[in-house]
Amino acid sequence: METEKNTEPAFRFFHVTALTDGEILLMLDRTVPAVPEEEWLPSYHFTIFDMAGNRAGTCDLRIGHNQKTYYGGNIGYRVEEPCRGNHYAGKACRLLFGLAKRHGLDYLIITCNPDNYPSRKTCEYAGGRLKEIVDLPEDNDMRLEGETRKCIYEFIL
Repeated sequence: METEKNTEPAFRFFHVTALTDGEILLMLDRTVPAVPEEEWLPSYHFTIFDMAGNRAGTCDLRIGHNQKTYYGGNIGYRVEEPCRGNHYAGKACRLLFGLAKRHGLDYLIITCNPDNYPSRKTCEYAGGRLKEIVDLPEDNDMRLEGETRKCIYEFIL
């Protein structure tokens, strides 16, 4: 009996320590390998700093596409309250777009709750197109935690 061979190449993280656009700096905190049985994709996790070296927030990039990233997004971000209003999340997204392209991705999804207007503005600032506003599936993890709807923004890289 022949066994089926996996023809997909093994995923490899790129050697990345920092990304910058001259206005913010993303410092790599950790990489997390995929967990296929949970449908978790491999991911990079960064801390966002302003150019004075002050911690401004965090962001992460999930590499690949599946149902979890359609509803949860390829990129997540959080900017600390005192640092908001400087487009740090949008600038971080733009830096992560370059890393996603290196992995061969041609589009990304970022999602947010429909009433999260600052995040919606971040998606627009970063060049996203609102694809749709959807009800989360009943078995979705975020639905089980009380969320019901998501704005799905698409970014063509």
